[in-house]
Amino acid sequence: MIEALLQQFSDAMWGTPLLILLLGGGFYFMLYSKFLPFQYFGHAVNVLRGKYDAPNDPGDINHYQALASAVAATVGMGNISGVAVAITAGGPGALLWMWVSAFFGIATKFFTCTLAIMYRGKDSEGKIQGGPMYVITEGLGSKWKPLAVVFSVAGLFGCLPIFQANQLTQVIRDVFLIPNNLLIDSTYFTENYGFGPTFLSDLISGIIIVVIVSVVIFGGITRIAAVAGRLVPFMVVTYVVVVLYIILSNVSLVPESFALIFNDAFTGNAVLGGMVGEVIRQGAKRAAFSNEAGIGTAPMMHGAAKTKEPIREGLVAMLGPAIDTLLICTMTALAIIITGVWKTGDDNGVTLTAEAFGSVMPTVGPTLLVICVLVFSFSTLFSFSYYGTKCTSFLFGSKYQQHYRFFYVATIIWGSVVSINAVINLIDGMYAVMAFPTMISALLLSPKVRDAAIDYFSRMKDKYGETMKAS
Repeated sequence: MIEALLQQFSDAMWGTPLLILLLGGGFYFMLYSKFLPFQYFGHAVNVLRGKYDAPNDPGDINHYQALASAVAATVGMGNISGVAVAITAGGPGALLWMWVSAFFGIATKFFTCTLAIMYRGKDSEGKIQGGPMYVITEGLGSKWKPLAVVFSVAGLFGCLPIFQANQLTQVIRDVFLIPNNLLIDSTYFTENYGFGPTFLSDLISGIIIVVIVSVVIFGGITRIAAVAGRLVPFMVVTYVVVVLYIILSNVSLVPESFALIFNDAFTGNAVLGGMVGEVIRQGAKRAAFSNEAGIGTAPMMHGAAKTKEPIREGLVAMLGPAIDTLLICTMTALAIIITGVWKTGDDNGVTLTAEAFGSVMPTVGPTLLVICVLVFSFSTLFSFSYYGTKCTSFLFGSKYQQHYRFFYVATIIWGSVVSINAVINLIDGMYAVMAFPTMISALLLSPKVRDAAIDYFSRMKDKYGETMKAS
């Protein structure tokens, strides 16, 4: 009953209006900025490297930590499991629409994260905060506050750790516990309460996850950023190396795989019998889950960056979709498509990715995936807690942030033992709700970003004598 309601909620929210808002909005940002974000990748890297850092600027974390923490939240299970879900539900063609969403998402993140610095507000303790809720109230005025409240309420649930917990317990169960006959007998709970046969094993995994996550998130944003800054480079490099090995082991199939992606993107024949609209919808949904462009989570993290220059943080933020969707998601999808495991339809989520790894590296592959999943999942679990506390602070006051953290870790248990469909539909639906306030406010305030960009690059050229585009 609950699963059916969540499915209806997700389907209703991810209709044509939202697709137009996300894809059309990103397209508008790209044209309105005259492709500006794409012209200054070099300067964005220099900002990320700390070339223009000023230690006394307002904020809590530096540019690198802001990007690392935001990427830690995006380069996670959305890139390993989410891609598998997209291909299972929408066919290989869904990847093309993930690319399109990410391409537009670069421009979207530039605008939304620039605004997160430009219109920072203060919480009940007088501490500077950023995010769509503050962009709305500070940039559009108090009459728009209901829109900020809608975003924050949806953020309380959309940023829960249930998807990461679900997929983390699934990969531990399917790749480690079951093959080694280590499942704990759940017969009593199955017969008396209707739980599945893996209930106790999943429950214990969930409790262990709660302990690890609690150690980090109760330390606040500084500890989260420090941990993410160390984990992100390691997890990206490790995962890329492993997937490259799978791809290179089947390099002759790469052209055929790309041809399938492009063909299925406009026909939907691979899975859905010609339902192109569903292919686009699945691609856009999973891209949103992967890079979160237009959803509003990343602006909350980038809004904590130490800077007085909003454009700089927008430039740093735009690197996110390039890393998590154009690079990581593409590699995951190629591994799944090249190995052909997506055709069976027997597995979904992270198990399908594990099957792709195992088909090329029978013993080592799934083990390496478990290691990657552990790092990916925990880094996401750490970062997502920060988003939820920001929403809590805006709605109820800073003193209730700790209450949300307890609620956050408690839902890890629920996410560990329920079905993947229930989890995905809840998160997808809440992400959709969050996207409306984020995109509406960004579109209304886009002239402010354009004016700030013109001013910023003019000043940088005068001060440093740089053309900026070549920097």
